[in-house]
This record gives sequence, C-alpha cells and structure tokens, in this order.
Amino acid sequence: MVNVTDHKFVPDHELLDDPEEIDEVLAEYNVSKTDLPKIKRTDPALPDDAEPGDVIRIVRESRTTDRAIVYRLVIS
Repeated sequence: MVNVTDHKFVPDHELLDDPEEIDEVLAEYNVSKTDLPKIKRTDPALPDDAEPGDVIRIVRESRTTDRAIVYRLVIS
C-alpha cells in the first residue's frame, strides 16, 4: 500500500497538541476552533493520532512567501 504522506505534493500535516499554541493561533486570527476550515478524520494525509476536535497545522511551499501555513479542524 502507498503512503500518501510520502508524496512530494502532499504538504506537511502537523498535529498541534499544545493548548497554549492553539489559543495563540485562534487569537492571532480572531476566530474560534469551529471557525477554522475543516478536514475529515479519514483524510489520508492526517497524522494517525489525529482525532475529531484536534487542530492541524499544514505547511505548504509557496512561490510568493516561501511557505504558507494554514490550520484545519479535524472532524469525523
């Protein structure tokens, strides 16, 4: 079976497990967790230990800013 997370076009998906870090992100964007874009728990790019309610940081390469960081809320 192929591991999609090893593919060069799949950006890094990192589970944020520090509540203070999550609060800082939410405060920076002035949003609540439920306002974040969603990502399904069944998405093959997610870390294995991601559960509904977790926040994921996705780091993508960008031509204009070198890298772009986005956040997603895991749903079932």
